[in-house]
Amino acid sequence: MTQTPTFEEFFHEWRMEKLPEWRRLHIQGVNDIASKHLLPWFGAMQLSRIGRADVMKFRAHLAKLPGHRGRTLSASRINKILVILGQAMGEAANRHGFQSPLAGIRKLKSQRPEVQPFTLEEVRRLCDEVRPDYRDYLVCRFFTGMRTGEINGLKWGRVDLERNVVLVRETFSAGETEENAKSEHSIRDIPMLPPVREVLLERHAVARPLGTDYVFASPRGGPIDAKNFTNRVFYPLLDRLGIARRRPYQTRHTTATVLLAAGENPEWIARFLGHVNTEMLFTVYSRYVPNLTRRDGAAVSALLARSSTDPESKEQF
Repeated sequence: MTQTPTFEEFFHEWRMEKLPEWRRLHIQGVNDIASKHLLPWFGAMQLSRIGRADVMKFRAHLAKLPGHRGRTLSASRINKILVILGQAMGEAANRHGFQSPLAGIRKLKSQRPEVQPFTLEEVRRLCDEVRPDYRDYLVCRFFTGMRTGEINGLKWGRVDLERNVVLVRETFSAGETEENAKSEHSIRDIPMLPPVREVLLERHAVARPLGTDYVFASPRGGPIDAKNFTNRVFYPLLDRLGIARRRPYQTRHTTATVLLAAGENPEWIARFLGHVNTEMLFTVYSRYVPNLTRRDGAAVSALLARSSTDPESKEQF
């Protein structure tokens, strides 16, 4: 077999080639996975000598490592590590003429992140009781469905009050604002629902500190820090109101369930949230929306009952 580079040699080359298409947060994740897991295990091995058995032993090794809260690494974390390994080895296999050792290895079964939307009553209480300087921010999180990085990176130049839309074009992550959103579908124009338009109009009319272009800024004029908001504002608020703790990202899930419960068109909702299609709406959120999960036949029974008494309706059957 022709001699191939070591995994470490190839990985560094492959990583440099991929940098232009990766987002900064993803680069940090890849670097972390490589330094902690991939390079210590595979670094000195020749690419062509890495076999399926090596990958299976590596996966078993990962499953024994400590994770969060005294547990071992989660299945989803192990899958992420193997995805990066698989991408690198797949490219290496194409270039050097061997079969990737990850071919046919299935992902571990992992739990989908729990969806815990707030009720409308909880939304009202949270927005009424939050610190006044964060009320507008919380209202917009609940009624735009924007991701944390999207709303924290929102600038006034992306708020179109004439067209009544918020333009998602950039995100704030890893301490910096980054052009373009999470994905192609994340780049979108979000129609302002009435609560959002009301607070944005009020904020727009107030004089802003010189040099501050962020819609929601910290006291120093920069974007809101996600961890500080979570730990110093959001969790204490939930505790004070006796509402079960959950991540601020659940505000986005709340937006989805509210729109679905209101009967909005699922395709419109998917575009509103920046989803690729409507699949997630029905697989993730449907159980929170009674009229999407009702299986007693009441809706069709009511339709048939109306048709029996309406001559025009009868003609349609």
